[in-house]
Amino acid sequence: MVPDAPASTTDIDGLLAAMRPRLHRYCARMVGSVIDGEDVLQDALIKAVEALASAGPIANPEGWLFRIAHNTALDFLRRRNRQEAFRSGEEVDMIADPADAVSSRQIASASLRTFMRLPVAQRSSVILMDVLGCSLQEVCEVMDFSLPAVKAALHRGRTRLRELADEPDDLSHPKMSAADRDRLGAYVARFNARDFDAIRAMIADDVRLDLVNKMRLNGKAEVSRYFANYSKAGDWHLVPGLVEGRPAILVFDPNEPSSRPKYFMLLQWAADKVATIRDFRHATYIIDGAEYLI
Repeated sequence: MVPDAPASTTDIDGLLAAMRPRLHRYCARMVGSVIDGEDVLQDALIKAVEALASAGPIANPEGWLFRIAHNTALDFLRRRNRQEAFRSGEEVDMIADPADAVSSRQIASASLRTFMRLPVAQRSSVILMDVLGCSLQEVCEVMDFSLPAVKAALHRGRTRLRELADEPDDLSHPKMSAADRDRLGAYVARFNARDFDAIRAMIADDVRLDLVNKMRLNGKAEVSRYFANYSKAGDWHLVPGLVEGRPAILVFDPNEPSSRPKYFMLLQWAADKVATIRDFRHATYIIDGAEYLI
């Protein structure tokens, strides 16, 4: 953890950039989606910047950011009406033993869907300690729980994850509709052919672009600069697919053969025109833990 408060806006900007992947990993596992987790993260970062001026000296900036992210994730879950009882009045005086190596690997690799099957207190404590490597004291500070309550939640969460790891995954995989497959396929084919004039003809005049963690552009004229930048790069190859059941474009690096995409894009359509583009090229951490299909 960082011992002293950030001394300037530049310092806090640097801390936010450095912490963003870890904060996203926490938010995504708390809300069960890498995409929703990015929305929660952006809200949390806005809250952090707004609160900074009145926060006074911050002895532990990283812990402060995790606390804001934690509370923002809880607000998101409440709004979605999917939160279970997340705080137990029972405080069990027990030792939270370190997870063994096998359990640690199972926990770290557990799917977002699996984490969502834990009550919120168990989910949060396991993510903070076993996925992100926080200490018990840090977990207590983030969750605002007593030490016995965190130990109890951690023990129960680990036990439940071990049980879930032994269950078969019999969920059916989502499929893309024919309409989504056709229009996404057309967009991808023209993009891969670098026919950006044809791509520009596919986008709405009032198209909105969110180049996550970089910039936002509005309107066909501004968004055209985005396509010009892609035309100069050679580190991408697009493939239609699904991310968390949503039609998406998976982006691979043709210079680095791998079975795993580097990042993805999301499109929204209106009257057969591309209305919004969300591109995670500058937020590659978001692919961590994402469930995708090609």
